[in-house]
Amino acid sequence: MPPMDSRGILKQGLIDRNPGFVQLLGLCPLLAVSTSVVNALGLGLATIAVLMASNAIAAVAGPRVPREVRLAVFVMVIAAAVTSVELAMAAWWPGLHAALGIFLPLIVTNCLVLARAESFASREPVHRALLDGLAMGLGFLLVLLALGASRELIGRGSLGADLDLLFGERFAGSGWHVFPEAHGWLLALLPPGAFILLGLMLALGNARAAARRSAAAAADAAPAGVAS
Repeated sequence: MPPMDSRGILKQGLIDRNPGFVQLLGLCPLLAVSTSVVNALGLGLATIAVLMASNAIAAVAGPRVPREVRLAVFVMVIAAAVTSVELAMAAWWPGLHAALGIFLPLIVTNCLVLARAESFASREPVHRALLDGLAMGLGFLLVLLALGASRELIGRGSLGADLDLLFGERFAGSGWHVFPEAHGWLLALLPPGAFILLGLMLALGNARAAARRSAAAAADAAPAGVAS
C-alpha cells in the first residue's frame, strides 16, 4: 500500500483510528481526570507534547536501535518526555499539576504513546512521525474535552470554571455558569458517571456510523433496482 499523505494521517488520528472513541486507549486517565474542561485540556495538551516528542525521537533513533532492545529504549524515551512535561507543568501551572495528580506521570503507561512510537514513528521520517503524534494527540484531546465538558456541565453546572489553573489569575471566575453547583448531578463527576457518559457517546457514534453505512448501501443498491 502507498504511504498515507498528511491528510490521511490527520484523518486517522482524529476520526478513523481515534484513540478514545475507536481504539479505546488511555481509558484510565481519560475517565478519571476528565471531570472538567480545564483538566481535560491540561491532560490532552500534555499527552500531545509527549506523543510528538517520543515520536520524533523514535523516528530518529528507531532504525539505529537493535530490535531486541527497541521497546526498552522507547519506554525510557517516553518516561523522559513525561518527566520533562510534568516538571514544566509543576513549574508553570502548579494548580493544574496538583489537579491532575498521579495521572500525569501515568502517561508513561498509556498504550497509545508506546504503540505509535513502535508501529509508526520508528518506520517513518521525522516530519511524518511528528504529524502522527499531533493527530493522535488531538484525537485524544477531543475525546477528553467532550467528556470533560459533559461531566462539568452535568455535575457542576458550569463550563470552563477553572480556566485560571491553566491561563492565570486574570481568568479567575470566568467560564459559563448555567445553574448552581448544588443542583448538579454528582454521579457525572464520579467514575461510574464517566463510564456511562463515554458509553452513551460511543453508542451515539456507532449509531451514526451504522446509519451512514445503511444510507450508502441503499444508494449503491438503488441503480440496480431502477435498472431491473
